[in-house]
Amino acid sequence: MQPTPQASGPTAAERPSQGQGAASPPVRPHPRDVLLGPQAQSHLLPVCDHYSGVEVRMRKSLQLQAEMTQEFGTCVFDVTLDCEDGAPVGLEAGHARLVASLATEAAPEARVAVRVHAVDHPAFANDVDIVASEAGHRLCHIMVPKVESVDDVLRVERALARAGAAHLPVHALIESPAAVQRVFDIAAHPAVQSLSFGLMDFVSAHGGAIPAHGMSSAGQFSHPLVVRAKLEIAAACHAHGKVPSHCVVMEFADAGAMRDAAGRAANELGYTRMWSIHPAQIRAILQAFAPRQDDIEDASKIIAAAADADWAPISHGGTLHDRASFRFYWQVLERAHHTGRVLPAAVRHWFDSAVSPVHS
Repeated sequence: MQPTPQASGPTAAERPSQGQGAASPPVRPHPRDVLLGPQAQSHLLPVCDHYSGVEVRMRKSLQLQAEMTQEFGTCVFDVTLDCEDGAPVGLEAGHARLVASLATEAAPEARVAVRVHAVDHPAFANDVDIVASEAGHRLCHIMVPKVESVDDVLRVERALARAGAAHLPVHALIESPAAVQRVFDIAAHPAVQSLSFGLMDFVSAHGGAIPAHGMSSAGQFSHPLVVRAKLEIAAACHAHGKVPSHCVVMEFADAGAMRDAAGRAANELGYTRMWSIHPAQIRAILQAFAPRQDDIEDASKIIAAAADADWAPISHGGTLHDRASFRFYWQVLERAHHTGRVLPAAVRHWFDSAVSPVHS
């Protein structure tokens, strides 16, 4: 949409009040409601999703989440407790009960999710029954690996409904060429909130046609088939108002590789969220996905001026802006808030008075 010139006449502050006496000032709508509308909730996920499956690491992850929430004033990463790769073979039910217990015991403000087994795994139904029925009220979502089609999403929906947790959003892990082919249909399903890319399984599914380098922090951004899959997933998510979540970086001891991969995922491929598999990766992801300070300052000035104009078109720095650009700059501020950045005073009140979403 092209900006339209701002109409002449009195500003909101100059307009005379209606009626007699000193009327109370009207309650202004929240920018999120004005600018995002029905999709307001789709952009509120933390930019980092941290995975752990061993009991001691799961407990440490929840503790770290609480500490960083205190540090930043908002929850800056989800903790996903892992039943798929965390459960010892043959002991899946016990591990699911442990995960449900940890989720239930987590702090009220914690954002905790669970990755269950794939829908065709023998442990899937039991995972969902235990985790969703015992801890569904505390979970922010369910992550399902190896989602191949909408039929798999429907199967997850039915399992959640049987467990009394039909409200839980579904996060789907796309891990095969066939799933990539169907990714727009999967993203369109109302229960799906986010799609993630499963790099290792995707490369393995090609039977050696993609070399091992395609799984590395550098190769995953250069091999055409891998890059194509990432772009398809990101495009499908943005087409349907869902959150694209980038895959892991296995070289967790290489801080430079982590920063580079997170930066490229955010700035080149359109991802707004990324997996972490080691606590050292969390801050690198936050830094890469956070807006620059100059962008935060510009966004705050534009949004504050737009609110003063009751969201009519404005001129800022010689450039016209209307709701199309207001929406972009508001999302810059939301991203800044959810990555722990300090916001300018002109816009901070919209976030200080808001309750960070724990359950979507």
